[in-house]
Amino acid sequence: MTIRVVVADDQDLVRTGLVMILGSQPGIEVVGEAADGPGALDVATRLRPDVLLVDIQMPGLDGVEVTRRLAGPDATDPMAVVVITTFDLDEYVLGALRAGARGFLLKDAGPDLLTQAIHAAAKGDALIAPNVTRRLLATFADRASAVPVRPIDPLTEREEEVLVLVARGRTNAEIAAELFISLSTVKTHVAALMAKLAVRNRVEIAMWAYQTKRV
Repeated sequence: MTIRVVVADDQDLVRTGLVMILGSQPGIEVVGEAADGPGALDVATRLRPDVLLVDIQMPGLDGVEVTRRLAGPDATDPMAVVVITTFDLDEYVLGALRAGARGFLLKDAGPDLLTQAIHAAAKGDALIAPNVTRRLLATFADRASAVPVRPIDPLTEREEEVLVLVARGRTNAEIAAELFISLSTVKTHVAALMAKLAVRNRVEIAMWAYQTKRV
């Protein structure tokens, strides 16, 4: 199955580079581009890609607002959005995660990590750049004003283990290998975590883990 991607970045050189990298990867097709926020919203709405790769800082509408409209709680048909940014502790990135982004990368992440993020988002997973996961989510936890929600039901020992690995940016396959369990079992645990924590995605699982000092 080919993953259809829209790339949105206001810097022509960066956008061209991202399109070239993704377009050269097997199983990925870049179906649209946008150079500003309104353009990203329009192209993504019309083409309904499997993944929208969007820059944080764009004219018209920033990446946070684009993410909120396409992937947030009010979106009728939420889209997989991966945010890219130059700044690993940018307030905009924290806003994008709260707005529903499935993950984020720095622009210098490299082709391999970029491709992994696209595949993860398309499968419903989230990939957060490992080199910024701890600092960014820890910063979010420190600044968050809301008291973390209590789980609907207590987490099992295995769910606690999966929780920590999700917060460290591991993919389902990596979690399965590390815990010596099947991929389907990992997916079951992740689904249970989302239900118990009343969150929408893996990024919010990771946020909760940092807020509650699990990592």
